[in-house]
Amino acid sequence: MAEYMDVEHAHPISESCDEPGLSSLDLGNDVHALAAVRRWTRDTLAGVAEDGLDAVLLVVNELVSNAVDHGRGPWRLRLRRSATPFSVRVEVDDPSPEPPGLGRSCLDGSCLGASRGGGLIVVSRLADDWGVIHGSGGKTVWAEITCGRTSSATRPVFSAW
Repeated sequence: MAEYMDVEHAHPISESCDEPGLSSLDLGNDVHALAAVRRWTRDTLAGVAEDGLDAVLLVVNELVSNAVDHGRGPWRLRLRRSATPFSVRVEVDDPSPEPPGLGRSCLDGSCLGASRGGGLIVVSRLADDWGVIHGSGGKTVWAEITCGRTSSATRPVFSAW
């Protein structure tokens, strides 16, 4: 298990990987972990072409931001990589039973600022598909993005791909 340090807030964010192609990041209750989440995502997806990586980073940012903005932790981020087609599935768990909504924001009291509300619109445009899985402990919001690979000469490609 690797640890990524949220430099700004000086606490470890744990990573675990239980199956090939799966990377998981436990965010606990830290509403300030977005910069560390983006660094972890970029490191985890070495080998993804820049256009695909940029799309995944935006989707990760929006889904984690929505979970933080609309619910209480703990939160968990998972990235699932598949080879055919080469894609990344982003999954964000949160304990809130409330379904996400396109263009909906809690402008008053938002811990991320008042200029929120378009995150799922961005996700719906960047992702090939997205949705919600409801469970007894909350929900998982997911999005799938088809990505290209970089050549192995420029960036390493995970053996699971």
